[in-house]
Amino acid sequence: MPIYCDESGGVGRGVMTLAAISIDASFADDILMEFRIANGLAGELKGSRIDLGERAMFFNFLEQVPWTAAVSIAISALTPEAGEDHGDRDIAIYAELLDDAIGAMLATAEGCVQVVIDDGRYGPATLSLIRNDIAKLIGPCGQAQLELSHRASALQIADVIANTFFNRALVNDRQSRMASIVAPFLESGQIAMRVLSGNAQRNDEGGE
Repeated sequence: MPIYCDESGGVGRGVMTLAAISIDASFADDILMEFRIANGLAGELKGSRIDLGERAMFFNFLEQVPWTAAVSIAISALTPEAGEDHGDRDIAIYAELLDDAIGAMLATAEGCVQVVIDDGRYGPATLSLIRNDIAKLIGPCGQAQLELSHRASALQIADVIANTFFNRALVNDRQSRMASIVAPFLESGQIAMRVLSGNAQRNDEGGE
């Protein structure tokens, strides 16, 4: 199955997360259609636009179909060096997270892999360079492509997952609820959570 990637947060927010999910495109379409009907929603689904109840329902819908995901998180690594441009730092962290999450998914992938990356965060030139780096990572028989998230249900699912872990990492009144929503998926191993440390080393995190 293809791997779909989307992110949440950034250097200015103190946390950036990136979710890479492997899911059949038709299953993703079905899940989003059912979720929209159940909640009376229309248009592109964004994690930042749904409340806690809708988010919990969304993950319940996801339990109906097979999928796996890796979520990479940067917290301490977000602080730019003295004199470093925040925009450049944001791009660098995004590239690190993308490489880390996809690398984790490739460890269990079979055959040639197709990676679909959200096309909405940076400019075309920057995203083209990032796509080329991912193409090298997945090898000559794989394929890396950019796609606008409103055209791909699976990218919207990746956005909700990334946004949920972004909120899980923030210290606020919703943090514990976010953690409880994703806890079963972490405990089962369906979602692998990985933390990008300040020195760009990765640490796998287990369940709660």
